[in-house]
Amino acid sequence: MTRFREIFKGDKYIWAVVFILSIIGVLAVYSSTGTLAFSKQAGNTEFYLLRHLGFLSFGLFMMYFTHNIPFKFYGKLSFILLWISIGLLYLTLVVGYNINNATRVIPIFGLTFQPSDMAKVFLVVYIARYLSKNQDEVDKFSVFAKILGLIAIVIIPIIPENLSTALVIMTTSTLLLIIGRIKLSFILTLVGIGFVLASLFYLFLMNIDMAKYQDTRMPTWKKRIETFMGKDDDGNSNYQQLQSKIAVASGGIWGKGPGNSTQRNFLPHPYSDFIFAIIVEEYGFLGGLIIIACFIVLIVRSLKMVLDSQRSFAALIVLGIAVSTTFQAFIHMGVSVGKLPVTGLTLPLVSMGGTSLIFNSIAFGVMLGVSRHIQEEKMMTSTNGPGSNQTTENNE
Repeated sequence: MTRFREIFKGDKYIWAVVFILSIIGVLAVYSSTGTLAFSKQAGNTEFYLLRHLGFLSFGLFMMYFTHNIPFKFYGKLSFILLWISIGLLYLTLVVGYNINNATRVIPIFGLTFQPSDMAKVFLVVYIARYLSKNQDEVDKFSVFAKILGLIAIVIIPIIPENLSTALVIMTTSTLLLIIGRIKLSFILTLVGIGFVLASLFYLFLMNIDMAKYQDTRMPTWKKRIETFMGKDDDGNSNYQQLQSKIAVASGGIWGKGPGNSTQRNFLPHPYSDFIFAIIVEEYGFLGGLIIIACFIVLIVRSLKMVLDSQRSFAALIVLGIAVSTTFQAFIHMGVSVGKLPVTGLTLPLVSMGGTSLIFNSIAFGVMLGVSRHIQEEKMMTSTNGPGSNQTTENNE
């Protein structure tokens, strides 16, 4: 056990969450890609399993590598990495692949790369560092305006192509602003403006002639909202959630068993957008409960790290990553059980998807790096006495 802790440093509960989600993801992806394998790979059912294992292995390697690097390093590097991701976001609008009227990915070395996954991680890191370095000026509008402008630069190219991801980024960023002690009046004004704009957009979306916007995502957004609100005119628009609900309902307490899903043959994208439904169908209510418990543990352990940390940067970065990851996970699960409109968000570390797996792994690695640092600080304090630790006043 001592040897294990020397290799896998940081919070052992987060490591457990990583391994549990990874194992469940491998089993679920293998089970849910059978139909895709027959239609795209001439029946080679191992193709997508091996592909997923390859991305997962690289992601876990990046997680292990990341958690061994001092987390302050990422604060200094976040500005560069964030602007690289912003450049890729705007480049995607020009040269990206159009899939289902959405241009979200660009080709890199023969693979598809989704820059929004990269931007989502490094925006959190950068905001955390900026707030920690400017704690004495957080009540100034200039500090708020600079962060808000950066958030806008990130989400503007994402909104028309991936609205759900933009909402996750905006929600996480707003929470970081609150935790970072930005003046509450600024945040309430931002929320108020956001609510007004969202209301106006909803009215616009529900009352325009969609024939003029067939080449955009707006018809899809409108159909998903109408379906969720029960305004299903053609009887087919709720197909995805109907099949997902059947999968969840048929799973019962114990499930049908690994590989025995039937709805994987009917659900669009059962290996990504609706993988939670497949997990519940095959592993039952208990399988779904394990997934939920993993993300609850992630939030609880991140809160503990916040309480134990003597640095505001560490606290902000951990909570930002944990909230972003968990928020996305619960939206995915809410869609799968029919409680939220269809979004297309994946289940972190579980769904098939190369870019998502890699950058979620990096995000977990940063969290584990912070927890490793906190543990080392606590050991140093207990060994040398409370007076030996002079980092309390150092925000970063």
